[in-house]
Amino acid sequence: MTSRLKTRIASIIFILGIIGPGIITSAVDNDAGGITTYSIAGAHFGYSLLWSLIPITLFLIIFQEICARMGAITGKGLADLIRERFGLKLTMFIMIGLVFANLFITVSEFAGIAAVGQFFGISKLLIVPLAAMVVLGIILWLNYRSLEKVFLFLILFYFLYAASAIMAKPDWALVFKETFVPSFSLDKEYLFLLIGIIGTTITPWMQFYLQSSIVEKGIKVSEYRYSRWDVIIGSIFTDVIAFFIIVTCAAVLFTNNISIETAIDGAKALVPLVGSYAGPIFALGFFGSALFGAFILPISTAFYVSEAFGWESGVNKTFEQARGFYIMLISIVILSASIILIPQIPLVKLIVLAQVVNGIILPLVLIPIILLSSNERIMKEHVNPRWLTVVSWIATGIIIIVDITMIGSTLIA
Repeated sequence: MTSRLKTRIASIIFILGIIGPGIITSAVDNDAGGITTYSIAGAHFGYSLLWSLIPITLFLIIFQEICARMGAITGKGLADLIRERFGLKLTMFIMIGLVFANLFITVSEFAGIAAVGQFFGISKLLIVPLAAMVVLGIILWLNYRSLEKVFLFLILFYFLYAASAIMAKPDWALVFKETFVPSFSLDKEYLFLLIGIIGTTITPWMQFYLQSSIVEKGIKVSEYRYSRWDVIIGSIFTDVIAFFIIVTCAAVLFTNNISIETAIDGAKALVPLVGSYAGPIFALGFFGSALFGAFILPISTAFYVSEAFGWESGVNKTFEQARGFYIMLISIVILSASIILIPQIPLVKLIVLAQVVNGIILPLVLIPIILLSSNERIMKEHVNPRWLTVVSWIATGIIIIVDITMIGSTLIA
């Protein structure tokens, strides 16, 4: 083996060691609530909302790149920087909102797991506690590097949506036309779903988790160029999966005038129309995404609460070293799973409530992100270029308008 070949192999191994946080953070954004939103969008409006995925992907890349860069440059999590720059009061206000939002979202992940169990004839009294034990067992047993491999494995479940889209046999010419030629409607439900797609793709917890995971992994400034590609690829990947979900439901359900309320309704409807394998494939993809979210959301919550209070944090630390971190993580998992076991719990309303809380909190997170990343004292020569700051403010303004509309529409409905 030549020295040049050895160098190339070593470089590839090094790069593979760097990637992970960006892809994982973006992929898990396609959680139970997200997939439900995409499924309903495809079933109710066909391919007409596909165009929205392009600007949403660009917005996602912008904010994920900024947070990843801050983590690599400062070696601190986002909650740490907010506390140091803006004080404890604002930090606590944001943290309280985020904890409740993440709790509701984690509840929705276990709701998704329960729904898949019902699809396959498994009682939620069995599958939900089992899933909670698996989540806690793996998190408590593995260090970050090993845990990241589990997360990367769970990403494979998302490829099932690509398979289901191919099985649905859509009109690909029409699909790509609707993707690149925007169409718009003033229909109230259309606008609500458009807002929902934006709101479910860019969420507050993502920014905290990504930056904390960059710090936890120990990525340095010199290694950041690889992390940037990790973020870009991850952001594109998550919306490509959203694309396949919308295409599947549009090709089968919209074409046959079948309305749905949840993603599992969609999986059930696929069986008689596409074939016996299509429904289970779609449902397994939903299960993988919900389980993925059940891992990430509690970790994310524990990260930023610990950072806000200055506690030791990280799955690389033992329980004794990071007691507050682990108590918060375990509490979120147990409480979320327990809520799902309550008889007649209104699962759909809980998912909607989580989106509303996220909508309220998101601007309070994005504004500090822009201010921090534009601060030369914090970022030094890696401060945001002027054009990126301008684009970030424009994106934030659009998101604020969208979130206000989403909250108003939700409350009115």
